[in-house]
Amino acid sequence: MTFNHNSAGLALVGLLCLSSSVLLAMQRGWRGGGGYQDRGSRAGVPMWDHDKNFDHDAFRFARVIYRSDGGRYGRGRGGGWDTDYPDADLNFSLRLRQLTSIKVNPDPIQLELTDPRIFDYPFLYMIEVGRMSLSEVEIAAMRKYCLNGGFIMVDDFWGDGALLNMRHYAKLAFPEREPEEVPLDHQIFQCVYPLEEKPQIPSIHSWQGPGGDTYEWGHDYGQFGSAPHYMAIYDDARRIMMFICHNTDLGDGWEREGENADYFQEVAVKKSYPLGINIVTYAMTH
Repeated sequence: MTFNHNSAGLALVGLLCLSSSVLLAMQRGWRGGGGYQDRGSRAGVPMWDHDKNFDHDAFRFARVIYRSDGGRYGRGRGGGWDTDYPDADLNFSLRLRQLTSIKVNPDPIQLELTDPRIFDYPFLYMIEVGRMSLSEVEIAAMRKYCLNGGFIMVDDFWGDGALLNMRHYAKLAFPEREPEEVPLDHQIFQCVYPLEEKPQIPSIHSWQGPGGDTYEWGHDYGQFGSAPHYMAIYDDARRIMMFICHNTDLGDGWEREGENADYFQEVAVKKSYPLGINIVTYAMTH
């Protein structure tokens, strides 16, 4: 199956540019108090009308389910596939609908790589892959998905061991390809919100710490350092198939937006949402 990235329902005409008016609108839209503790509802995220007869013409946030038993290079630290779930998925879906003309399904979905329904979703989200373990069948499914036009965003994993674990499975899926650092002038950083730097997005706990750190504590920063790395695995046409966000945490910027007004304004509004929207826009149009 090959994805159709030109669906009329996903037309990106009228995407908003990052401006003071957009920032002000988002700041005024801060949902103080959040719903982080309320796992039995939509975490305070409002429902919106969605025509289920046109599901294939709407973006739906799709999160990958995987085993997390330490991985090949895991250091026994970190979460699993459900880190920041469901708040990150719900909040990002809401903001994507508010800030773009993309039609958005209000109900995120969670899928295993072996689920044939992954081919209904041209964007997949994977998080905390430092302890991830994939079977041969899952690796083969990931390769097929990407080579047939799918896009995977990998987020929120820190330190050398986590990166080595991710690269191990990427190499098994794509033995003929290597992850490449993505330059700042690439479309994925510039297509909707022009970014002046590659942002490092910290967890709210690191950001609130005494040092106001932009990196997360307690990880094995060695050869690859603690700076953010944005890497890509490309197909033969130089389309990004897998966008790897290492030493940064977009998901926390989405999940925790309702917990602290300053974190929302400085991290979510200025970093995690602009980059997230750029990533989805790129995924849906290439």
